[in-house]
Amino acid sequence: METIQVVLDKQLLAATDRAARRSKRNRSALIRDALREHLRSLRVRELEARDLHGYAARAQSSRESEAWEAEAAWPQD
Repeated sequence: METIQVVLDKQLLAATDRAARRSKRNRSALIRDALREHLRSLRVRELEARDLHGYAARAQSSRESEAWEAEAAWPQD
């Protein structure tokens, strides 16, 4: 692992320390986990944007979904 220096304002540092205590982790572990989660979230957003762009570039015709209409319907009791 590498050691880095990060500048935090007092309120953010205090909130970080409180969260670390509550989760029974040290500050570094909490920050690592938070950064991993943030990077994962960014990746998901990138993939969603790519999918949205792809679907928008090729609009689906109404006939393409007809085959799936029965599958999407709720069964009758």
